[in-house]
Amino acid sequence: MLSYWEKKNLIQYDLILVGAGFVGLSTAIHYKEKHPGRSVLVLERGVFPSGASTRNAGFACFGSLSEIAEDLENYQEDEAFELVTKRRMGIKNIRSVFGDEAIDYSSCGGFDLIRKQEAHYMEKVEGINALLSSVFGGDVFEEVADPKVFGFSDEVLHVVRNRFEGQLDPAKYIQCLWKRCRELNIQMLTGAEVIRLDEENCRAHVRSYYDEEIVFQSRLMGLCSNAFIGQLLPEVNDYIRPGRGMIMVSEPIKDLRLQGTFHMERGYVYFRNVDGRLLLGGGRNVSEEDETTTERGINEDIKAYLQQLTKDVISPENPVSWEMEWSGTMAFGQSKKPILRQINPRVAVGVRLGGMGVALGWETGKELASLLGD
Repeated sequence: MLSYWEKKNLIQYDLILVGAGFVGLSTAIHYKEKHPGRSVLVLERGVFPSGASTRNAGFACFGSLSEIAEDLENYQEDEAFELVTKRRMGIKNIRSVFGDEAIDYSSCGGFDLIRKQEAHYMEKVEGINALLSSVFGGDVFEEVADPKVFGFSDEVLHVVRNRFEGQLDPAKYIQCLWKRCRELNIQMLTGAEVIRLDEENCRAHVRSYYDEEIVFQSRLMGLCSNAFIGQLLPEVNDYIRPGRGMIMVSEPIKDLRLQGTFHMERGYVYFRNVDGRLLLGGGRNVSEEDETTTERGINEDIKAYLQQLTKDVISPENPVSWEMEWSGTMAFGQSKKPILRQINPRVAVGVRLGGMGVALGWETGKELASLLGD
């Protein structure tokens, strides 16, 4: 049972946010900056964010050529354009607010590996550049003159460079958000698993260390648990499906030539140089149904696929030894547009970032804070 002091001081807040990833922390910051006199609590089930905020590849990207080309086949042009625009502005804004050094941002450029199965997308370069020129102030994509310079196999017919893409350290970005939360006196509790919501009365029931429920009370509530939101609001399961993604990091590789962020298979596979090691992730398209889960773990079929892809395509001349692996969970749906909506006048949700949390989290938090209003 709670103490008198806990009930008096630690249970009631003006705003409670569920989920301490990019969106939850960003929402807390935007709301508190607008309402400095109000109390804000962020609840997080894990020690670190439970989804993918600190478990992603650190790509500060807005979409490779083949991914954007595929989006233009599946969505209206204005929707695809809006997505790229929001991702681009989101990255620019976090760089502006926190600074490149603090988040370890590097304007390294991005590259898309085009094999036979993606070769038809080369016809789209000129049209996509024209579509995006108003956002970027020039052409985004250009073909690399000599794709063999990277050491890829002959399967790679073209390499398309995107000079606007970058990379960052997602854990350092989270640390920046933590720091700003401390400066604003935003409270955060980790290891606080919300097991039930009472949306009508703005109450969050949390399982405590002593296996008893603690009921936190607020005037407003924001739900930012992304792939896990269906566990609290089953009605959103029609719009959201979790998607687990795995990442592997190699042992140090002497004279690793890869500099930049690299994409394959319409963005489903990605890799980069991290401290002289090869970071490789994705492959969810190989076994997408099995990866529709919130469970942590490694899909051995995907792991084997990525290892073979490294051997056959990415590094055919130099064997790669792998040192570590992990997975994180994202949220997807029929649309790539984030879900931002009110559940009732006091509760709102901001979820489904489609694997683009680095680019979309800060601005989604800003919109959610605005949606929560006064």
